[in-house]
Amino acid sequence: MTTVGERDRWLTEQRPVRAVREDPAHPLDRRSWPATLAPIRQLLDDGLDLGALTILVGENGTGKSTLVEAVALAYGLSPEGGSTGARHSTRSSESPLGGALHLTRGAGASKWGYFVRAETMHGLFTYLEDHPGAWDPEFHALSHGESFLTILGSRRFTDPGFFVLDEPEAGLSFTSQLALVGQLAELAGDPRSQVLLATHSPILAAVPGATLLQLDEHGITTTAWKDLDVVDHYRRFLDGPGRYLRHLLPEQTP
Repeated sequence: MTTVGERDRWLTEQRPVRAVREDPAHPLDRRSWPATLAPIRQLLDDGLDLGALTILVGENGTGKSTLVEAVALAYGLSPEGGSTGARHSTRSSESPLGGALHLTRGAGASKWGYFVRAETMHGLFTYLEDHPGAWDPEFHALSHGESFLTILGSRRFTDPGFFVLDEPEAGLSFTSQLALVGQLAELAGDPRSQVLLATHSPILAAVPGATLLQLDEHGITTTAWKDLDVVDHYRRFLDGPGRYLRHLLPEQTP
């Protein structure tokens, strides 16, 4: 039975995507990549609920980017970045996962969305310069970090919607990452908006109130910020870089 509190939450929180499940009409072969990755297999088998701000963290190759790309595709976003209306494409390289997913949409929620990923930013900026908005700058005249923060501060991210970001910390300084933390918190604070983010940055993973999911060879685990592997690694490295570097650099002869 739905309680009064649950009913009120459904009325006031109109998040675009409530859950991600495998589409029973288009199941993915568990013997083929990317279903061979433990986090992707867990997503397909058990599904995944999304909150206001869901952050995926994990080593290279664990499936973070594959997962966020697939959810973006299932939502109707361009795999190379942009909105639900973007049609630019350079080289198709997306996995089949997007076609195997079903999204449970929020009732009455916005259908707007935007996908930004580090590896395709150059192509996206070229597309935007060829099809500029009224307030768009010349993105290629800015640094990577400046152009990235500019697009996140544009009208594309002010209306309610579903915002997917893949490793947005690339090209951002420490202070720029802090600025992005503020922008992410503001986006997630709107009950009509939602953010799904994949990152290697312990700074971005520190957004207050975020659901942190660690992806590894065992699957997907909800993890506190202080217990994330990336936080532990950065803390240990900053405390004593030599402990890591001595295994990487050639021995110095006297």
